[in-house]
Parts: sequence; C-alpha cells; structure tokens
Amino acid sequence: MHPPPPAAGVAMDFGQNSLFGYMEDLQELTIIERPVRRSLKTPEEIERLTVDEDLSDIERAVYLLSAGQDIQGTSVIANLPFLMRQNATETLRRVLPKVREALHVAGVEMQLTAAVAFLTILQEESVSVHTYAHSFLQVILLHLEHRDTGVSNAWLETLLAVIEVLPKETLRHEILNPLVSKAQLSQTVQSRLVSCKILGKLANKFDAHTIKREILPLVKSLCQDVEYEVRSCMCRQLENIAQGIGTELTKSVVLPELIELSRDEGSSVRLAAFETLVNLLDIFDTDDRSQTILPLVKSFCEKSFKADESILISLSFHLGKLCHGLYGILTPDQHLRFLEFYKKLCTLGLQQENGHNENQIPPQILEQEKKYTSVRKNCAYNFPAMIVFVDPKNFHMELYPTFFCLCHDPEVPVRYTIAICFYEVSKLLNSGVYLIQKELITLLQDESLEVLDALVDHLPEILELMSTGGESSVQENKLPSLPDLIPALTAAEQRAATSLKWRTHEKLLQKYACLPQIISSDQIYYRFLQRMFTIMMTNNVLPVQKAASRTLCVFLRYNRKQEQRHEVIQKLIEQLGQGRSYWNRLRFLDTCEFIIEIFSKSFFCKYFFLPAIELTHDPVANVRMKLCYLLPKVKSTLKIPADKHLLQQLEMCVRKLLCQEKDKDVLAIVKRTVLELDRMEMSMDAFQKKFYEKDLLDQEKEREELLLLEMEQLEKEKQQNDGRPPGDKIFDKKRRDTKTLTQSLPKNIPISVPGPSSSTPSTSKEIKKSKLIRSQSFNNQAFHAKYGNLEKCTSKSSVAAYAPSVSGLTKTSVLSLTDDSFRTRNTSNVPPSFPPNPALPSTSRGTGSTADSKNGGSKDPPPRKAASKSRKSNP
Repeated sequence: MHPPPPAAGVAMDFGQNSLFGYMEDLQELTIIERPVRRSLKTPEEIERLTVDEDLSDIERAVYLLSAGQDIQGTSVIANLPFLMRQNATETLRRVLPKVREALHVAGVEMQLTAAVAFLTILQEESVSVHTYAHSFLQVILLHLEHRDTGVSNAWLETLLAVIEVLPKETLRHEILNPLVSKAQLSQTVQSRLVSCKILGKLANKFDAHTIKREILPLVKSLCQDVEYEVRSCMCRQLENIAQGIGTELTKSVVLPELIELSRDEGSSVRLAAFETLVNLLDIFDTDDRSQTILPLVKSFCEKSFKADESILISLSFHLGKLCHGLYGILTPDQHLRFLEFYKKLCTLGLQQENGHNENQIPPQILEQEKKYTSVRKNCAYNFPAMIVFVDPKNFHMELYPTFFCLCHDPEVPVRYTIAICFYEVSKLLNSGVYLIQKELITLLQDESLEVLDALVDHLPEILELMSTGGESSVQENKLPSLPDLIPALTAAEQRAATSLKWRTHEKLLQKYACLPQIISSDQIYYRFLQRMFTIMMTNNVLPVQKAASRTLCVFLRYNRKQEQRHEVIQKLIEQLGQGRSYWNRLRFLDTCEFIIEIFSKSFFCKYFFLPAIELTHDPVANVRMKLCYLLPKVKSTLKIPADKHLLQQLEMCVRKLLCQEKDKDVLAIVKRTVLELDRMEMSMDAFQKKFYEKDLLDQEKEREELLLLEMEQLEKEKQQNDGRPPGDKIFDKKRRDTKTLTQSLPKNIPISVPGPSSSTPSTSKEIKKSKLIRSQSFNNQAFHAKYGNLEKCTSKSSVAAYAPSVSGLTKTSVLSLTDDSFRTRNTSNVPPSFPPNPALPSTSRGTGSTADSKNGGSKDPPPRKAASKSRKSNP
C-alpha cells in the first residue's frame, strides 16, 4: 500500500525521475516544433548546422561543443553516456574538457541535461569510482549553487547519489572540509540549504566519533540559523543524523534540538520537528516518550485546529504511527483523547453542509474543503492502525460508526483509500469481519470505478474471509448472511463493462475466478456463466475477452452438475469453435489453452481435442496460424498408447497443413511447429521419472473431477430419501473432500498467470487395470512421434507425391477428421468421469477410432462445415 502524500501543496521534485521526464517533454516539444523551424531555415543556417559525415563520434562531439549551437551541444551532452560506453578514455580526454567549458556559459536546458548525463554515467559504472571522482566530482560541486533553483537541485541529486559510492577519504577532503565554510551565515541561503542536505547524507558515511567532532557542530549551527527555511530543512535531516550517531548521542544532542525547534515561531519548522519526532519514536525509551515527547505531541494536537490546515494534514497522516509509538505509555484517559481526536478528524468538514452551487463558493472555502478532504483521506489510510490502537474486540463500539462514515464519504479519494485498506481491516477483525459486510456491498456498488478498482485488488481474499467468518475452518453454508453480494457483484461488472476503463473490467473478471469457493455452483451457473459467454462473444477488447474465457473455464472446472457442464461445453464448441465469426473461433482456441491449463488431460482429449484440430481446415489464415502455435500444447495432452488414434489424427492434420497450405506466413509457422512437435517426448500411461511431477499434478486434477461427479451422485441419492441414507459417513467424507477442493481453488488454479499443463492416470479400477497392462507391454518407453521428411511436401512435386498417401488413408482416419465427427450423437461408451450427453461430441481414451461418431451424426451440418468437408474430399 502506498501512502498518500502528507503535504497539501505539490512541491517541485527535481529528482532523477523528474529529470528524465523533463528530457522526454523536451524531445516531444522539439518534434512538435520541427516542421515550423525547418520551414524557417535559411541556406546559411543549414550550412552552419551541417556536420561532416566522415567524422567519428568523438570528433563530431568535440566539433559540436566547440563550434556548434546550444541545441547541438545539449545533444552531445545527452549522448555522453553512450560515448563513455563506446570509448571512455577518449571521451574523458577530449570531450569532457569541452563539456566543462560549455557548462560555464550554458543555459538551464544544457545544465539539466548534464546533471542527468553525469548521474547515468555513475549508475552504469562506465568508469571506476576513483576515475569518476577525479573527472566529474569537481564539475558537480561547481554548479551546486547555480542561480536557478531547479538546476541547483538537479546537481544536488547527482551529488547525493555520488556520495553513496565515494570512499571516506574522498568524502572528507572533497566534500566535508569545504562544507564547513559553505554552512556559515555569510553564505547564501541556497548554499546553506544545500549544506543541510549534504550533512544528512554524510551522517551515515562516518563513524560516530567523526560525526560528533566534525558534523554535529555544523548541524547545531544550521538548526539555529536565522532563516526558517534553513532551520526547517536541517530539522528534516535530523532523522538521518540520528540513525548515524546512535541512541545515546541522539538523546543528548538531537532530542534537545527537536524540542527547541518544536517551539519555533515558524509553522513549517514546528511541523518538521513534529514529523521528525514521530519518525524517531522507536529510538527513544519509555521515559523519554512519556516525559518529553508525549507533552509535545499533546500540545501540538491541541493547537492544530487553530493553526494552518496543512498541519492538520500532516498530523492526520502520522497519527497512526504516533498512536502505535505511544501505545504503551498512554493512560486510559489519554487513550480516549487520542481516539476522539481521530474521530473528529475523520468527519472534519462534513458538518458544514450547504446547498450552494460550487461556482458560488468563494475560492478560499473550496481550498479549505480540499484540505479537509486530504485530512479525511489520511484518516482512512490510518484506519487499520487505529483498529490495533483500540483492539479489534472494541471495533463495533468504538470505530464502526467512523468506518461507516469513511465508506460513505462524499469525496472519492476518501472512499478510494478506505477501499484499499478494506482487506487489512478484514484481516484485523478476524471473526468480527461480519460487521463490515454491508460496507463491502456499499463499496462494490460505489458510483466511482476508481473505488471499485481499489477494492477488487484483494476481493478474493476479502470474500474468503467473509465466507469463513475470519476463521480457517470451512463453513457448510457460504455467505449465508450476505444476500446482496451476488447482485452487487453483477452490478459492479455491468458498470465496469459500460465504462471506458477496460483494465478495471479485465481485473474484475480475473478476480471473479474465486467465486467457486465463495458461492454455490448453481448461483454461478445462473448469474455469472452466461454473462461470461456474452462477454466472450460481444466484447471488443481482447484482454477482457480472454479474462472472461479463463474465468468461465474455472467456473466450469468446479461446477458440480454434469448437465450444466455438458451444456457449457456444447456452447463452447458450437458457438465459438464452430461459430460463423472467425473472431469467435480465435477465442475458442484461447479457451482450449485455458482448458489445457486448468483441467486434466483426459478432459481436454475427451471434449476439445477433435474440435480444436478441426480448425486446421478453417478458411481464415489467422485461425490456422493460431492453431499452429497451440498444437504443441495440444500434443502434450496425449498419452501413449491410449491416445494413439488421436496422435494419428493430429499427424494427419499437420501433414495436410504442410502440403496444402497456401498462405506463406501460416506455412512458415507450420514448418517450425513440425520441428517442435517432432522433438516433443510423449507421456505414457505409466508414470515416468521425467514427467513424474506433471503426472502427479494431472492425477490430482482428474481425481478432483471424479470427486465432484461422485459428490453430485451422492447428493442426488440423498435428496431422494427423506432421512439420511445408509451411506451417511461416505457422503459426509465426500462432502468434506469437495469443500476442501473448492477452498483450495486459489492454490490449484492461478487467477492471472497461466501454468503448465499436466498429466494423470484415471482413478477408476478398470482404467487402472488397463493402464497397468499397457504400461507393462510398453516397458515404460516413451512413444516418439516422427514426421519424416515433411518439409519436402511444400514443393508442388512433393504435394503431388504426398497426395496419394492422404487419399489412401483408412476410412476410420478420414471419417474422424471430417465434420461428421463433431455433430450431435448418442454415446454409450464414455468414461465414468463424464457421463453421456446426447448433444456433446466426445473422444474417450482407449478407443481405437472415432468412426462411430459418423453413424449418429446430423444430416444437416452448418454451411461453413459443409464447405470445409467439400474441400477435404478433394485433396
């Protein structure tokens, strides 16, 4: 979680990132102006800007720095890191002296470019630290006090980075010793400000004795400077100095300075002292915190409402850390005062309701309301810390009304921040998480998609805590006391779908993959599955379609009714795999990839293997191309010898692609795919050492699929009897196994990152027996598919020579590749893991052919399929 900025104003940041951003903006402006400037160039100007093309990079850089214009010199300096990588010696000898000369009279643009270039050279380690210090350090120090504040800060950032790597002796002689004079009152304010920041950086580079003798006198002098900007700047560096000098010196030297600065007449100095004290709380012991720091903090809090709102912003941001640091020393009365102070900040600015138009409100009032919003936002950020402060057991009495107000705050930034913290709050409440169920529904229904996006990041974890009541034990009923959850989830998805923020929609669909462990499969089937289909079919954003496809596959994986599963599979094949739109057929291949990842190999081979390879005959080249990329994963789902007939059909489809493909791009991919397929080692039915882990994973997937089916059967038997059947113990065991299965969903099924496919033997007795016989007969040897000289088939003569072998295939093989194999049919011999469905195509393992699918086929295939069949009948 990233904290919001503590200050109200936006200070100009001249760090490294802002410098690179400045360069990018400069380049964009140059591109924009180029056509206008080019049209205004005279022949003399063009001649003056022309450089001899035969010059080397070093010579060109020297020439441009000596005789070129400022924009050319800036370009050379920006290219300095490249020159250092190319030839560091010559660059240091010839180019760097010219850079020094140019910087003496350079403008702001060239100075900023040089600061970035010097920093880049340091980070890339183009030269040794000693060489860098000798060549670049003096240039950096020379320009630290540039009259332009932005340039000065840019060089200071570079110097602070250099200090990290310089040896102690160099730091002492080149930086610390000159710093004594730079920190004097006789120097400019800019010089003293630079000295403050350098002292804070040097504090961690020397031992405590050196810091006490040489650095602390300068620190004390700057803490008492006549300018409040210098005192404030030095005060903020005291945290770094305290870490360098240790606890004892901090208590004796730093703490008195902080106490004095906390009473300073300048509000910015008091604010800096307060924030430094909060950050150093862990260093001080109990006596210091109770006798010295606590009175200062109390006084600061009491005066904060009378001071500038920026102090309230800082106080609200640090209040959580402050309460945590003072927790052990507060009396009950003090504890209550801090809690009431926090509650007051949470509602700051909400009591003044007005019906005025925003345009009629004075600007100062609008500015004040923005600061009040920042205070409440910081309070939302600190809410988890305040739960710890009051103890989660007291949440309902002490903090629930405040939490309710933050979740219903009229400003989006406040609700956004509390949505980010919602998961942390849920974890802290543990068994009391049910108390914030209504607020979860409220944030899911929030009108701002930013709030929804923030909540969705940890939505699976939040829903899991809600479903288990914060405990690790699995409850029988999922979210029984939260009836509004499903409408809120569906409304959130619809709202994201109708917006232009497709990334939020994609993320939401990805997170919905957790729903099988939260709600029942019937609720998912009737409220979410059809919506996933609609998104896959109609949405125009590819990442959103893929997210819907993968989530649908997870829903299918954990659906507990075979009739519903078969209906979904049939829709996938008919509406996507055999759809009229080539875009739908592409999404079918994406779905096949997710099926391979999520389901067992036997499931994919049974339902999706043949529909997938049928797309080798697709009339659209993009579909065939995508299938070629998928073929290695398709082959990895096969086991030998049980799936030998499927392997033969795969090889036949590849041969046809290789010999008949006319699109040169697809043909090139086919050739690469053939080589990859040829190198693949096939998995066998018996476990092999090389595939052992994958086989175990796949076996677990298939076991879970069987368990869901057996559980469904037991539930049906239980519903048919009024009382508990004789198999109560078996039923309860299966139910516990199924609950454990769905609860372990996030571990088994990753939500966003696709995983490798795996392999498994079946768990039924007959399949185990047959696999044992096959494994003995094959002596545990892997079957390697060989494709011979398939590359020769690409020439015309090769295709002609290859045609008889295709046309001379057995009737069984040809029929298995035609469209008839995908028509509706009645199946009687299917594995017990997937009972028959008259509307589904199926390829059961262990059968030698799919010719039977021809007999039960429909007589009226779809038009696209008929065309495909006519093409295949005339090779």
